[in-house]
This record gives sequence, C-alpha cells and structure tokens, in this order.
Amino acid sequence: MNLRLSVALALPLVLVLAGCSTENSNRIEFGMGDRIPLKPLTYTVVESTWKSQLGQMFKIRVPDRRFLLITLSVTNGGGEDVSVPLLTLEGPNGQTYKESENGEGVDNWFGLLRTISPAETQQGRILFDAPLTSYKLRLPAADPASEKFALVDIPLRMDPDSPVEAPLPTSGGIK
Repeated sequence: MNLRLSVALALPLVLVLAGCSTENSNRIEFGMGDRIPLKPLTYTVVESTWKSQLGQMFKIRVPDRRFLLITLSVTNGGGEDVSVPLLTLEGPNGQTYKESENGEGVDNWFGLLRTISPAETQQGRILFDAPLTSYKLRLPAADPASEKFALVDIPLRMDPDSPVEAPLPTSGGIK
C-alpha cells in the first residue's frame, strides 16, 4: 500500500519536471565553437573580429558605428537545397542589428545568395555595423514556419586594428 501511495505522489512531480525540458523551448543558447543543430542545418560560429574600417589604400570603407565580422560554418544535413537567411544580432538592451547586405572589403564573405546543397558545408564571414559591445547572434531554424531559434553568445573582444597604410611619396628630385 505504501508503494502505491509513493507512486501516486511521485507521478505529478515527474510530469512537472518533464515539462521543464529546454528541448521544447523555442530559444536555445550556445557559445562560440559549439555545433548548433537547427535541422537540417548545423551552424558553428568560429570567431568574431571587430574592425574600425575595411579595405585598404584608396578603397577604405568606414562603418557608422563599428564593423563586427563573424566567421561561421554551415552544414546541410538534409536531402534538399537549403537557403541560409540574413542573420541578426541582439544587443544586451534588446536592440537588434541586421546583417549587412554589402560585403565589400570582407575577405571570404559568405554572400547574399547562400544556398547549401545536401551534405555540403560552406564557411564564410558575415558583417554587421553595430556599437562595440557583446551580442547574441540569432540563428533561425531553416523551416520558416517554425518559431525555434538559437542564440550564440558573441562576447566583446578587443582586437588590435591595423592602421591604414598611406601611399609612399614618390621622389621626383635629382640625386
């Protein structure tokens, strides 16, 4: 009789704890370097770098705030081609910043039209123009009907910025 009473009391507790699972949540948080499965895509955020400008010499590009370059790898584990949408940064104050559609001056830019074939992996850099702080990169599920997404912590990391090199003056004088 005590066993039946124990099971009857434990059953509601088990049901409550099962409802607390994070897998049922629409929001899942990860760190840089983690494999992030959002079927059929698997993302990995490799690194982040802050820049005060892009390009060199006479093709300098200056941001409104500051450039944040994020290197990521995306693998399609599904059976059909999948398009990777433009991504969004979320700041600590709730402000959001959309990924730049202009990759001028970005080495290995991921591009705008990014369709990944089955069993294919693509790696590249995406660009944001945002204030200097820590962020979360929002990665949506490939299925637009799904409300599931992942957030990747992008901690503030100060990188040394290389200075712009001015062209050397030519000497036209007599030696």
